[in-house]
Amino acid sequence: MSRPPTFTPPPGVRAYRLGTERGQFAVLDSEAATRQVKGTALLLPGYTGSKEDFIALQPLLSAAGYRTVAVDGRGQYESPGPRDDEGPYAQSELARDVIAQAHAVGGSVHLLGHSLGGQIARAAVLLDAAPFVSLTLMASGPAQISVPQQQRVKLLRDALAVLDMAQVWSAVQAMEPPEETDGGDIDEGLLDGEDLRRRWLGNSPAQLLVTGRQLCEEPDRVAELAAVGLPMHVLSGDRDDAWPIPLLDDMAARLGAHRTVVPHAEHSPNTDRPEQTADALAAFWDRHC
Repeated sequence: MSRPPTFTPPPGVRAYRLGTERGQFAVLDSEAATRQVKGTALLLPGYTGSKEDFIALQPLLSAAGYRTVAVDGRGQYESPGPRDDEGPYAQSELARDVIAQAHAVGGSVHLLGHSLGGQIARAAVLLDAAPFVSLTLMASGPAQISVPQQQRVKLLRDALAVLDMAQVWSAVQAMEPPEETDGGDIDEGLLDGEDLRRRWLGNSPAQLLVTGRQLCEEPDRVAELAAVGLPMHVLSGDRDDAWPIPLLDDMAARLGAHRTVVPHAEHSPNTDRPEQTADALAAFWDRHC
């Protein structure tokens, strides 16, 4: 589970509901802090994550001249979505949501997806690349997640079949090793886990079930994506338990994509090393304004 440094928007980051032709989505919108706006980026979080996963990146990218809009997808945290009906969470439906979000944000958009968000971003680009000027896949690989992570997702899906969201949260916390629950560098407001618990409870169980299956069953669509011809960026930490680094290296080569490996970062370079990650993103986007 990703752990943002805070759930409180910093100065210059505005929380609101973005209206689109496919409904409203909770966003964190950070305007560029420079006289010249270089571009706009739409940021999609991963499985069990939220828009707050980008909260440390947004002021840095604002200072670099970019407006960023981080979004909770349908059924994620503060965006509405049915809790029992699985149909609206089909990958094609989530991809159409992203296209609608890009149109609502306006202009040509740099699209970034983290982990599950990368799979959804890829599906959106394959459906309609016109709204996007580039695609960044952050810690998001060519097909299904690693076998150990598939096993973890299956455990979660099995639990969701018999327990409510609060009971699953308690069970997951009881199984977490101490080094993953002590908060680490998380600020004092997160040490008791209340913000993380509130985010978990905001998720739709149906969304978690469907997107969990997607993570475990996603086919390799790299050749299709390469044929789109959009500028692409594969960014990751130097360790990743969801997709091994050599697999991400190979995907980047097959895509003809720019490749960034952020040192001393794992599956969430956006929270592990935000400064280095923001620098890499801004440098890539600068080449494709």
